[in-house]
Amino acid sequence: MPIDLAGVVRPGDGIVVGQACAEPQTLVEALVAQRAALSGCSLFLGTGYSGILQPAHADHLRLSAYCGIGHNRALAGAGALDILPVPYSQLGALIRAGRIRADVVFLQVSPPNSRGELSMGLAADYLVPALEVCRAVVAEVNEQAPWTYSDRLFSRKDFSMVIETSRVPARPAQRAAGEIENAIARNAIPFIPEGATLEFGIGALPDAVCALLSNHKRVSIHSGTVGDGIVGLDAEVDCAMLIGTKKLFDYARENKRVRLRSSEYTHDPRVLGRIERFVAINSAVEVDLTGQVNGEVAGGSYVGAVGGALDFIRAANQSGGGVSLMLLPASRIVVKLSGPVSTPRSEAGVVVTEKGAADLRGCSLRERERRMTAIAA
Repeated sequence: MPIDLAGVVRPGDGIVVGQACAEPQTLVEALVAQRAALSGCSLFLGTGYSGILQPAHADHLRLSAYCGIGHNRALAGAGALDILPVPYSQLGALIRAGRIRADVVFLQVSPPNSRGELSMGLAADYLVPALEVCRAVVAEVNEQAPWTYSDRLFSRKDFSMVIETSRVPARPAQRAAGEIENAIARNAIPFIPEGATLEFGIGALPDAVCALLSNHKRVSIHSGTVGDGIVGLDAEVDCAMLIGTKKLFDYARENKRVRLRSSEYTHDPRVLGRIERFVAINSAVEVDLTGQVNGEVAGGSYVGAVGGALDFIRAANQSGGGVSLMLLPASRIVVKLSGPVSTPRSEAGVVVTEKGAADLRGCSLRERERRMTAIAA
């Protein structure tokens, strides 16, 4: 049966859409097909992996995101996507204040459990505050989305419209860790203490670090995103979203040790400030010789985000026994940044490449340059 969004979505509405693996793909396809009848709607995307939205769709839709990750890069490059360069910790407040409009929320949810409860499946993040201020919720019940312990559970009566689908969640291209990533991970491991609480992003580098953590005891995770690498850690996990493959989704399915939380919890400085031995593990487009970080722009294209890195880096720098680790190939250490300063040098911790580690904490500018040069390409 064709999906008719006109009964729920009004022309000019602000729509917040589940992002990354939590994108409700069938609903987004329906919106694209019906965009002329719903002209003027604004769409807040988050990370985009499906590629459904194309620059041509900006003829009737106003597209925005906090990042240029995934297919967003092409949208931004074509001038079809407005980038909000704000820390992740501010997104909930911006939604509540109406600066990011959330008249309607498009959700991908899991099938119900034995009690009839549907979960948020693969992401809670800024969807939770959006759900609290929106006029209507449209749900795509995806048979292939896992039931997870998420901040919000639903019954069907909570939705203004429900559709049923069965499709593989959108996800980024997967690349196994190579020689460089494994070398970077080996150089990072000595800085991670026993009993650490870890934050990290997704991709080959975090997975390479996770693969070396099996001998660490009592490791837990408090992060914006987690990927396949957490599966072998047997850790308590609080995160905003899951970005990975079926391996990760099957692990998280009905697993009480994996909890999907609102970004207003995962990125809250008051919550982060209570964590001892907090280790923030992040990467970047480039880092200069003084420790300034560009995490947003590469080759003139917006490819990254301000994101949550700065929120977590500041928390790690204040945490007793904690540390901020910035992991990247040696070739990305530069004399001068080619893009904006996403993380100031005042927050620099330890920079790690395949050539070694440069601990910049308490170092003068001259000493920083010496240490960074030693681990650069």
